[in-house]
Amino acid sequence: MASANPQNGTIAIIACDVLRDEVNALTRDQLCVAATIFLRQGLHNDPPILRKELQVAVNDVEERFPEVQHIALVYGLCSRGIEGVSTCRCELIVPRAHDCITLLLGDRHVYEEQSRLYPGTYWYSPGWNRCHLPPGPARFEAAAQEYRKRFSEDDVQYLLETEQAWMQHYSRAAYVELPAATSEGEAEHTKDCADWLKWKFDRFTGDASLLRDLVLGGWDPDRFLILSPGQTATLSADDQIIRPQDVGIHRSGKSGG
Repeated sequence: MASANPQNGTIAIIACDVLRDEVNALTRDQLCVAATIFLRQGLHNDPPILRKELQVAVNDVEERFPEVQHIALVYGLCSRGIEGVSTCRCELIVPRAHDCITLLLGDRHVYEEQSRLYPGTYWYSPGWNRCHLPPGPARFEAAAQEYRKRFSEDDVQYLLETEQAWMQHYSRAAYVELPAATSEGEAEHTKDCADWLKWKFDRFTGDASLLRDLVLGGWDPDRFLILSPGQTATLSADDQIIRPQDVGIHRSGKSGG
């Protein structure tokens, strides 16, 4: 198991931009963190691209920060986009989580319970609202304007109906935020979206413990997978979510599958 008290400058963080405010709030003035890299939101929509950009970031950390011994990956499994990512010399720390909502709720079991009780939930957070247009009137209007630049009005109406069709699978907008990164305006914005969509609205105060321990070194094996160089995380068939898999290390210093 990795040290629960890493020495100064030995942790690097690679995170999705959705969690920028939360990560910055938790790591401010923390001497154990040598570097923090944020990747653009939306990469999970194309898992091979997410995998490629994560590997580039990992390689960059290992080359530029020789003092770093641990890389904390602030991602869930994320459409299996983290599978194949590995290190050459650092330990890679990955949370046992399907996606970033678990990191905000603080416990994968809480996330699983919410998914079981309310399967039609679309999650909102300060970072999600900041990084993209979530379901709601602003997204609808932005799509309408874009379609009207290229199509007739009849086609626009058909495309808008198609755009809205997938939202019929949802019935609840759930907003979650951490006390360290609250934003009253974003909670109200989410409620407005829920009202417009005729969805139920729920608001959660998240639990920062999982995210805090991920970025600061509290890596117990029940909540985190600690990977040695040449290992990657892959989907497991149990409630652990992920398990280690060997991928090897090429002599060039690059990890290989």
